[in-house]
Amino acid sequence: MKIEQIAPVGHFENGTFYFPIRIYYEDTDAGGIVYYANYLKFAERARTEFLRHLGVGSQQESLESERCGFIVRRVEADYLSPAKLDDLLTVTCTVAEEGGASLLLYQEICRQDDVLVKLKVKVAYFNMAQRRPVRIPENIKKALGKNL
Repeated sequence: MKIEQIAPVGHFENGTFYFPIRIYYEDTDAGGIVYYANYLKFAERARTEFLRHLGVGSQQESLESERCGFIVRRVEADYLSPAKLDDLLTVTCTVAEEGGASLLLYQEICRQDDVLVKLKVKVAYFNMAQRRPVRIPENIKKALGKNL
């Protein structure tokens, strides 16, 4: 069986990417509540799958071939309500702004219709060898445009 067949999958709907997350025991503190830093991990997973679904290749492929990839420059998180053990959450990812070398992404972590966490994440397309931001390649911009 291929890994892709058993890995969680997300989907695009009206320009927003939706990705499912299940809360496991390891995600929680002694009170059964999700530890605040884990929401950043959930958001990162959704962004990774967002890029995979755009068909631009994996971050690892970009790092190996071009020595470039997206890095987080800034995160703002607003924690509204806690998630608990065994909750099934949905993490969304929407492109709010596109710059030459950066994207501003809005993300929400929801339990059904309840928004638990709102995030604004600015990512930069970064050349690891040169240690500086570079313009987002046209193939990625084109893929973004198809899904917005």
